[in-house]
Amino acid sequence: MIHDLFHKGGPIMWPILALSVLVLTVVVERLVFIIRERVRRNPAAVSDILTQVERGNLATAADIGAKSNDFVARALTYALTHREKSFSEAMLRAANWELKSFNRGLTVLDTAITLAPLLGLLGTVTGMISSFGMLGGAELGAPTAITGGIAEALIATAFGLGVAITALLPFNYLNARQEEARLEIQDAASHVELHLK
Repeated sequence: MIHDLFHKGGPIMWPILALSVLVLTVVVERLVFIIRERVRRNPAAVSDILTQVERGNLATAADIGAKSNDFVARALTYALTHREKSFSEAMLRAANWELKSFNRGLTVLDTAITLAPLLGLLGTVTGMISSFGMLGGAELGAPTAITGGIAEALIATAFGLGVAITALLPFNYLNARQEEARLEIQDAASHVELHLK
């Protein structure tokens, strides 16, 4: 049945299929990444780092962070060990580096959300052109051939919209996780900066 739908949808269905496979791959990889980062989270280590900074034990704070896989702890550790010139600049660099891993794949999903419906519309338009091309030929006496062609042309739009809708939900979820990570890093950095001054 799916093969028939792809055949009826026309040649534009293959790029839509390729795009849906790409979206699925990115979503699975990103969800695995989010789960891995949640497992690695160690709020106790971050709290210990902040406590040591409050006490003025910056070397101890950096040592605690070096033993942790928590992304906030990694960013703080980098900034503390490279604070000679500017803690805030080192923290900004570390935050950008950590957030880059949260951002990976979002551009692909964003592009797919826009591109999939456009590919579907392209398939529909080319299908309609083909159907209306029959009006001048011998098929004029068979209106079902024309209306059937129009119905088949709409299949591409339905699949394109389906891919876009399917990509939109994880895209928003992943954007929310990225923003959450950014706020956590920013909060910890502000806390450290207050005590360094």
